[in-house]
Amino acid sequence: MTRRLAARVAGTIVLAAGTVAAFTMPASATVAPAPLEKAATQLEAMQRDLGLTAEQAQARLHSEAIANTADHTLRDSLGGAFGGSRYDAELGKLVVGVTDSNLIDQVRAAGAEAKLVEFSTAQLSGVVDGLNTHQAPQGVTGWYLDSAANSVVLTAATGSAATATEFVRSTGVDEQAVRVVESEEAPRLLADVVGGNAYTIGGSARCSVGFSVEGGFVSAGHCGSEGDTTSTPSGTFAGSSFPGDDYGYVETASGETPQPLVNDYAGGTVGVAGSTEAAEGASICRSGSTTGWHCGTVEAKNQTVNYAEGTVEGLTRTDVCAEPGDSGGSWLSDDQAQGVTSGGSGDCTSGGTTYFQPVNEILDAYGLTLLTQ
Repeated sequence: MTRRLAARVAGTIVLAAGTVAAFTMPASATVAPAPLEKAATQLEAMQRDLGLTAEQAQARLHSEAIANTADHTLRDSLGGAFGGSRYDAELGKLVVGVTDSNLIDQVRAAGAEAKLVEFSTAQLSGVVDGLNTHQAPQGVTGWYLDSAANSVVLTAATGSAATATEFVRSTGVDEQAVRVVESEEAPRLLADVVGGNAYTIGGSARCSVGFSVEGGFVSAGHCGSEGDTTSTPSGTFAGSSFPGDDYGYVETASGETPQPLVNDYAGGTVGVAGSTEAAEGASICRSGSTTGWHCGTVEAKNQTVNYAEGTVEGLTRTDVCAEPGDSGGSWLSDDQAQGVTSGGSGDCTSGGTTYFQPVNEILDAYGLTLLTQ
């Protein structure tokens, strides 16, 4: 082990313990309503889960919309010097990493904060791709690209740091770009075999509808295999991919009418206007048939998760809670569709980490058209 890698491992194990504690008891818990209290609107869910006032929630959505525009512009214009981006709630703007100091003024001109970093996003994505080509040992729960830290974070069960570090070395990826973090996370899929609304698969297993598309809806791939039938709404899985990915497409039967709406589980709906991808650090809300609306932030993208049932690549990591039965459910940033629930760890009483499958990848995979208002 190099001295630099050893220092990263030793330092991040301590940090990870604090991170887990923060998830289980968020700082906003003293001012926000109880975790399972129903929220009538997306704004109310943001207030409850992010500890915001109504005015602060509205202001955050406005500044995030500006940041998302800058994010998409700079990703293209910076090219190979782009070193990741993240919405900073305290600054109220996007922070963009660049590997070339000559491009700092260009970032600032776009209304974002510039940060000089060592690795480009392309380099870090290459590390993720390199790890994805190897079978991880027991105790390694996943890895993801952390733009804020300009590194790839590899999570491992408590006491597994040495095994994880040796795994990193054996893959041949750039060790200096990887941080090994011990974590109590134990990711599992969020399907369940209980009654309830949303939809059922084969008359027993329950998942949540993701988003309506022309001819049906999208959801998680682990919820059903191609050919499986669904009820309420009735349909058939016309496509399903799991593991590797975690997405599926259900063609609904005649008489079912897909709508560009998401159930808020408080007697109302939220309209879907598009699928523009939100930046890291942006607020995001989730709807699921077990726990209703819950909100938090986008923590990282390009997350690989090693579930017991198989490995899934390209997920987005969040600090939002979820529970069994929420699988396949909708993720929104303001009125923009983001993805469908895959799995996670924790629950909505103590807090947790949840991953979602980006929706645009699903639409592209099956040539689907998202229904919008």
